[in-house]
Amino acid sequence: MIDTDYVIGQDNIFPKALGISFDLHGKVFAISSLVILSFVIVTLALQDQVEPLLNGTRDWLTGNLTWFFLLAGNIFVLVALGLIFSPLGKVRIGGPHAKPDFSYMGWFAMLFAAGMGIGLVFYGVSEPMSHFSSSLAGTTAGADGVRTDWAPLGGAEGDEAAALSLGMAATIYHWGFHPWAAYALVALALAIFSYNKGLPLTMRSVFYPLLGERVWGWPGHVIDILAVFSTLFGLATSLGFGATQATTGLSYLFGIPNNDITMVILIAVITLVALGSVMAGLDKGVQRLSMINMALAFVLLVFIILVGPTLLIAKEFFSNTVSYLQYIPALSVPFGREDANYTQGWTAVYWSWWISWSPFVGMFIARISRGRTVREFLVSVLLVPTLVSILWMTAFGGTAINQLVVDGYQGVQDAALELKLFAMLGELPLATISSLVGIVLVIVFFVTSSDSGSLVIDSITAGGKTDAPKAQRVFWAIIEGAIAIALLLGGGLGGLQAATVSTGLPFTVVLLIACYAVVKGLISELHSARAAQR
Repeated sequence: MIDTDYVIGQDNIFPKALGISFDLHGKVFAISSLVILSFVIVTLALQDQVEPLLNGTRDWLTGNLTWFFLLAGNIFVLVALGLIFSPLGKVRIGGPHAKPDFSYMGWFAMLFAAGMGIGLVFYGVSEPMSHFSSSLAGTTAGADGVRTDWAPLGGAEGDEAAALSLGMAATIYHWGFHPWAAYALVALALAIFSYNKGLPLTMRSVFYPLLGERVWGWPGHVIDILAVFSTLFGLATSLGFGATQATTGLSYLFGIPNNDITMVILIAVITLVALGSVMAGLDKGVQRLSMINMALAFVLLVFIILVGPTLLIAKEFFSNTVSYLQYIPALSVPFGREDANYTQGWTAVYWSWWISWSPFVGMFIARISRGRTVREFLVSVLLVPTLVSILWMTAFGGTAINQLVVDGYQGVQDAALELKLFAMLGELPLATISSLVGIVLVIVFFVTSSDSGSLVIDSITAGGKTDAPKAQRVFWAIIEGAIAIALLLGGGLGGLQAATVSTGLPFTVVLLIACYAVVKGLISELHSARAAQR
């Protein structure tokens, strides 16, 4: 345990309003909430002015700093793999005698639902199809010699088999080891410094080896405030994508108007549902919804495998896994890339999105992972979700590509991004039912992301307390919905991406420093364990 005089919550304030008591870290909560509320108000009031500003910010950051995001992602993977194969993997989260709080099934369900649920539903069909089509079309260049195509690497012009292999590898690259390494390192750092070292469950605690007692002052306040911003905007992006797809699906199935009003109403209704789950807490609310998520996702996945090209999906699961491992080195190169549209328009946005999510997902995973060894934790968090992502992309994306190549059906290829899933399902049996399941899945993922995020942000703004009044979680759940609405109205999907890239950049620096801190913390844990055995 770290010897510090700091007591969790000692800097908190305890205001009361309308008979409701609060327990807040004054500085972190005040600055975070005021800045966020101001952003929402300005964005909604000045939509026409905000949209070009958001899109311009995104274009500048991805155009100039893509190399930094790619390099950081590689570092996260290498650090995670190094910990797995080092003696530090023996350290147990929570101490040598700690026992897991949840079963493997409950643990995996919450891991997957928190990590990237909405994203898989939104991009499961569209991204494999996009990368396959661009790879098959090959490369093109403008008058200045700069490539104008969206093909990953050098493409595979005219070669369907090679385009399929490259397209699926380029897709899985965005959903495999790299994002989960970022999640895992944040979660591991938070868990070790909270459960093993006795520090508050906030991002500032990770930096105690570097800052010492200064983490309880303004350096720590800044770290936690950045974590709040990063989490809120990363979460709002996912909620925005989910609302866009759900609205499109409802319009596709039932003719409901596909417009901003419908989307705002949908976000508001889902936010209200999320409030009920937030009030129920981690065990009764989040875990139960996560299990429902897993069941629905499993049903839809099995349905696609059974009624789609079953043997092809089974075969391509293994071939796509091999392709992913084969292309990882080339796709991970941060310098000297010619496929700018792919790296800037896809990878950099994804990496900033995942990094923005990492405080939220990491803190949530930390809260549910006590009792696991570091090796068990990292292998599970890296390997299991990656394999599920490969199977998901193979089933959904592979089915859509098969419809194009074998059946000549171009509906998926020609459909809007948020409509591609429903265009693919429309060619399969029970299309209306499966599409409705897809919409419900998006909505339930929306709810679990919202309530999980509320739990995490509340912990940060309550000075590390995990039992703060529920009214605070309700406040943050409402704010998450408000940000999603503001970004969609103020900048559309481009505005969502701009927000994640902008908040993901400073937090990438925070995560890189955290890599050193977690290794240092694990080394001290290993030394303590060995000393106790003597």
